[in-house]
Amino acid sequence: MTQGGAARRTVLGAAVLAAGAAGTAGLTAGSATAAEPGQERTAGGDRRCGGYRGLPVPLVIGHRGASGHRPEHTLGSYALALDLGADVVEQDLVPTRDGHLVCRHENEIGGTTDVADHPEFASRRTTKTVDGTAVTGWFTEDFTLAELKTLRAKERIPAVRQRNTLYDGRWDIPTFEEVLRWADREGRRRGRPVWLHVETKHPSHFRSLGLGLEEPLARLLRRHGRDGRDAPVFLQSFEPSSIQRLARLVDAPRVVLLSDARSRPWDFVLAGDPRTVADLVTPEGLKWIASFAQGIGPTLDLVIPRTADGRLGTPTTLVRDAHARRLVLHPYTARNENAFLPAEFRRGTDPAAYGDAFGALRAYFAQGIDGIFTDQPDTGLLAAEDFRPGRGRP
Repeated sequence: MTQGGAARRTVLGAAVLAAGAAGTAGLTAGSATAAEPGQERTAGGDRRCGGYRGLPVPLVIGHRGASGHRPEHTLGSYALALDLGADVVEQDLVPTRDGHLVCRHENEIGGTTDVADHPEFASRRTTKTVDGTAVTGWFTEDFTLAELKTLRAKERIPAVRQRNTLYDGRWDIPTFEEVLRWADREGRRRGRPVWLHVETKHPSHFRSLGLGLEEPLARLLRRHGRDGRDAPVFLQSFEPSSIQRLARLVDAPRVVLLSDARSRPWDFVLAGDPRTVADLVTPEGLKWIASFAQGIGPTLDLVIPRTADGRLGTPTTLVRDAHARRLVLHPYTARNENAFLPAEFRRGTDPAAYGDAFGALRAYFAQGIDGIFTDQPDTGLLAAEDFRPGRGRP
């Protein structure tokens, strides 16, 4: 049995029933592969487990925290992700006008905060072109940090997650520095490092505005001791050039995110590079990625494409090809609701109702992926443990 597996499931059941207990005891993570090198103890008491290859496989990554249960990218969502068993917690970074990095999925914040209810900011509503797409709303780069701190976070998709609206207004927008301090505290309290999965959002767009993301991110990582090759953090981006830039600044493990096969990374568009994601998932493309990154974060459809009727089709060779280049795979995003599941795993006609999420997760884990982003880490953990070494299933 994976170390701590039975205990985690016992505590997990209590955590799910309690649903809101932010103080649930830390859940011990088992190790599916040998640590490299051995564990070492830091001054703060954290146990360094030899880098990302010492983490459990398959890994459970709390997508924007526990965003299936709390409004995304809030300290409440991040804390619940840990309490529900996430091995890693994700942050997306965008800048403020005065150069602070804050945690939002997008720089447009009309859908994730109460900014529309603030008459003093009504004139800030505008239309911008971000990565070639016109977007209307309010943008973090038009606000100082002090101004953003007057806003409160809210549920992004209330039509699907109406229960999450109970927590609207409870938390503000966290800065990444606040998240790092929180992770340091939680690491000391739980006796193990809190791993983060940090994305630079629209890095070329922000660099064109004089708000480059990579340099301030690297400074914060160095300040908190998360800049080494064994640091408890993954750095990720949909723009390979952002990962290459980070590789020159810090040694922390890096992941290239990959969207639809027909799409092109925005930095490729700007540079006139004709390659698409389909080119990057070939053996030659993966060899190129492996020259500056340690992993890829493909959309789940790049692992198992969906057919015209929304069912899972024939798996690709991406897992095998990436592993041949020693790249780990962290696909995105697993969710419990019918609206997001492959057709054969939906139950009933209500898009907000839970379908057979465990069935879908089994299909993806059976491909040999190294981890998965999920909005419901409790579901992800239970499914993942069936595939960790020592368990009864493959």
